Amino acid sequence: MGFLIQRIFLLLVVLLGLMSCEDNPKKPEKKIEKKVEKWLEAGSFNEDSAYKFIAKQVSFGPRVPNSSNHVKCGDWLSAKLASLGFEISQQVGEVNAFNGAKLPVRNIIGNFNKNSSKKIMLCAHWDTRPFADRDTQNINLPIIGANDGASGVGVLLEIARIIQKDSLKIGLEIIFFDVEDYGAPNYNSSFSDLQAMNDTWCLGSQFWSYNLPENYQKPNFGILLDMVGAKNAIFPKEEISRMYAGYHLNKIWKLGQYLGYESFFKNKIAPPLTDDHTYINELTQIPTLDIIHYEISPFTNRFDFGKFHHTHQDNMEIIDRQTLKAVGQTVLTYLYNN
Repeated sequence: MGFLIQRIFLLLVVLLGLMSCEDNPKKPEKKIEKKVEKWLEAGSFNEDSAYKFIAKQVSFGPRVPNSSNHVKCGDWLSAKLASLGFEISQQVGEVNAFNGAKLPVRNIIGNFNKNSSKKIMLCAHWDTRPFADRDTQNINLPIIGANDGASGVGVLLEIARIIQKDSLKIGLEIIFFDVEDYGAPNYNSSFSDLQAMNDTWCLGSQFWSYNLPENYQKPNFGILLDMVGAKNAIFPKEEISRMYAGYHLNKIWKLGQYLGYESFFKNKIAPPLTDDHTYINELTQIPTLDIIHYEISPFTNRFDFGKFHHTHQDNMEIIDRQTLKAVGQTVLTYLYNN
């Protein structure tokens, strides 16, 4: 009997265990869902219009400080930005070039919704290189600067045209910096000229950073556009941008990829670069990132801005509407998501 009772007891334990399992079925593993960014739609960036703004600047010829072309183009930029509903101011002064020359500096500034508590800054340089030091011909003649100078300005003018119609609620400051491209020359066609004598570059943004008005309302962050019009352009994540404005950099690159422009906005890291954003970040502490054509060779790990950079090939023939659309639509959409 004892053995039978033991068998019956064990059977009851098993049955109770099975009933317990049925009453408390194993919970399925919780799936971890990826957070999906939700972006508000913005107006449609018109690449044809941006292209025309670039062509208009190029029509003045090289825009080198101390030239009549420079004065005429500056007058047109100021008037055009004012016609788009921006309140215009100009920061005028004098800077010293690498060769000791005294150069006039004319930073053109436009403000939209000036009294808004939140402000974003967009900027680009509008002057052009006074010599073609990476060319093999006519190296002492100034370049036309369709990409290096006019492209960033053209994209910003189109953005200004759109927000005037669509009524952006936040404040927007657009700055066209002068005397960015008057850095010390290097006539051996190497890339080292961009890393040597760095402070001879970006004289307009340095002047602006050192001479901000006491009551100046700093933007929450800034976006610099430089060389954003060439065909098959590549925009990596440049190191100074990552260091000072990494949050917005990553968000903009994700947005660009979300909009279908992943061939332009690459998740590649590029070395630090001396550009206008360098001095804005270091001197004013305004987090500013740089969207810049910065090619990375997979074979030599060499960095460059395209074979046309600082040559006479930097003309309207290399400007591509698809690149303008990718940059303009991404920046415009980001504005409306802030």
